[in-house]
Amino acid sequence: MAGQLSFFDVDERLRRLSDLGDQLEAYGRVVDFELFRPELEAALSYSDGAKGGRPPCDPVMMFKILVIQAHNSLSDERAEFLINDRLSFMRFLGLALGDRVPDATTIWLFRERLAKAGAIEVLFARFDAAVRAAGYIPMSGQTLGSSPRADASLVAAPRQRTTEAEKTDLKAGRIPQAWQDRPAKLRQKDRDARWTVKVSKAKPKAGGTRQVDIAVPVFGYQNHISIDRRHGLIRRWAVTDAAAYAGRLLRCGLLDRTNTASEVWADTAYRSKANETYMAENGFTSRVHRKKPTGRPMAERTRRANARKSAVRSRIEHVFAEQKSRMGLFVRTIGIARARVKIGLANLAFNMKRLIWLERTAPA
Repeated sequence: MAGQLSFFDVDERLRRLSDLGDQLEAYGRVVDFELFRPELEAALSYSDGAKGGRPPCDPVMMFKILVIQAHNSLSDERAEFLINDRLSFMRFLGLALGDRVPDATTIWLFRERLAKAGAIEVLFARFDAAVRAAGYIPMSGQTLGSSPRADASLVAAPRQRTTEAEKTDLKAGRIPQAWQDRPAKLRQKDRDARWTVKVSKAKPKAGGTRQVDIAVPVFGYQNHISIDRRHGLIRRWAVTDAAAYAGRLLRCGLLDRTNTASEVWADTAYRSKANETYMAENGFTSRVHRKKPTGRPMAERTRRANARKSAVRSRIEHVFAEQKSRMGLFVRTIGIARARVKIGLANLAFNMKRLIWLERTAPA
């Protein structure tokens, strides 16, 4: 029939996609997704099928769908459409033209099961172990980033319209009475995300003219990460609401003790007496930026030292820029447990993309 694709036409189209540089083909070649199967099956706890019913979709294929979503900032509905529409997506997932494609509800339920099982941390650790086994061990120190003032570390979520009384109840850990009386409304309210102010410091113009700083309110969560200096891979991460103080995360598991070097680079949000004491007592060497004295100009020696530290610390901003601009990281879900899955998947997807680059640029 005219206009109907044959198997030869499909093969020719796939070869053409490969010649054009199908990025997903590189993922399938470099990343062994089967290594996630044991952790996925343990987290999902599917039945053995003895009671009948439609068998569940393959967990590795479903996990690949979440990776596609993380890289392209796709909603569940949009992911369902594009899997049906794109041959490159179908090839990456191992689907033929006649195979059943998971619908949006199936994708949502799969991610929900991972969230309830707390599996994203396990999956991230599994991939990190594989990366280390391939020779990419944490080296040359580490860089931390998650300052509330950093543009890219804030992950936006759909804004909530709340009254001052409702905000007071939420900050005190209470559910507003009006929400309790309307369960449907309560289900649509994100009680974990918080507002914060993102400040962009204005640089003075020639002649010393002072410019006005720009403060933008943001509602959502923070992605706190630690990368190793040598390979630029995310080694530790945590998720909090946008208003949380970033500095305390340094003492709460964000530092990677397996790094072969002791240096720690970070911006002024991590400069505190408690953090400096903690690093000194645990064998870390602080390369954290020093703050400007209140009401006095910064000493020239301190300014030069901060500039040298910035040359190293700036690499972590590249990670946030990648997640924000190219991956379009945005939390569409409600609650910090689901946000942790979305942000954790973005961190894992970034490491996969980084591994592909490291493999491609490694000496032969």
